[in-house]
Amino acid sequence: FSLSAPLPSQWSPRTAPLAMKSFAVALAAAVFTGRASASDASPIAKVVQMISDFQAKVLKEGEEAQKLYAEFSEWCEDRNRELAHEIKTGKAEVESLKATIEEEASSIASLTTRVEELAASIAANDADLQAATEVRGKEQKDFAAEEKELME
Repeated sequence: FSLSAPLPSQWSPRTAPLAMKSFAVALAAAVFTGRASASDASPIAKVVQMISDFQAKVLKEGEEAQKLYAEFSEWCEDRNRELAHEIKTGKAEVESLKATIEEEASSIASLTTRVEELAASIAANDADLQAATEVRGKEQKDFAAEEKELME
């Protein structure tokens, strides 16, 4: 007699009912295939005891598996909530950073215009200074020539 049920290590909350049904069939087969004579009572009793022990072990492993499944499921749900929150926060931060980038880009444009205006003003002031320096040099030459004439 062979069972096609999964091994206890492969059980999940979905396969546990199948294993229990297979166990019940194995128990019934063991009880009905045995002879009812006095000489067979001891081996049948041993088999029934072994099956009862196996049933207790299977139930215990099933409870442990269910507990582990519940813990893992809770962890998954918690992680899902955390990730959803992180995604929402990240998207809000992206929008905030995009707005900051746009503000800074417009600030760069206005400051670039201001730098160009100041550069033009500096160039004009340099040209005025150069012209004033030339006029001053010319006036100095004229003064030096006049002074020389007056000294003679």
